[in-house]
Amino acid sequence: MAQLPEGVCIRLSDFSETFDPSVERTEMERGVPKQRVMNSQVLVKSSCTLMFRDAAHYQVFEDWYFLTIGRIGWFTAEHPRTKQLINCRFEGGSIGTLQVINHRTGRCARSLVLEYLR
Repeated sequence: MAQLPEGVCIRLSDFSETFDPSVERTEMERGVPKQRVMNSQVLVKSSCTLMFRDAAHYQVFEDWYFLTIGRIGWFTAEHPRTKQLINCRFEGGSIGTLQVINHRTGRCARSLVLEYLR
């Protein structure tokens, strides 16, 4: 499986996660609503920012995005909070808007959403 390229890191400072609990809830005429788990796994969505050391590392990432994973493929990355390896992909194939942080070095970032099964 493809792996997030070297020189790309997920910034923890603006990281957030959410997931759909995949629970079906049925309201009753009276009493407590019934609930049941629909799926054994849930799709977690992680909002984060990818940081690129310089223009060369960004170019490697862009080539990897288009050629290796074909915009929608799954890849392995280190979860920024747990430090465990996860198999994830970009939500809808979108990698967000490129933001240049330092014009001299080419340091830049992209804010995006990763999704993975938990």
